Amino acid sequence: MNHYETVFILNPVLSDVQIEETVKKFEDFLINNGAKMVAKENWGLKKLAYPIQNKKSGFYHLFEFTSTGEVVMPYEQEFRRDERVMRFLTVKLDKHAIAWAEKRRARNKTAKA
Repeated sequence: MNHYETVFILNPVLSDVQIEETVKKFEDFLINNGAKMVAKENWGLKKLAYPIQNKKSGFYHLFEFTSTGEVVMPYEQEFRRDERVMRFLTVKLDKHAIAWAEKRRARNKTAKA
């Protein structure tokens, strides 16, 4: 099992219901294909560094999951097919990135408490 992280940007004109529906769609896709969700973060509406599809902002989301390599290609294909997704990036995490992600999650948990 490999450890992956996906960050994706959703169109800023979507309603809250549409955003939740889109995030749920990709989460269900991973779970149905045997992936295990490690973490899920909603980073909210952020200003983009440069315009994408004539939009200056987008809703950022992060998924951290463990899965076999065969799941990643169809998972990314789903991102390409969905017009609500402006950009996405999936990376395989090495042991240092996994440790950093754990520290980030712990820091976020203490900040919320």
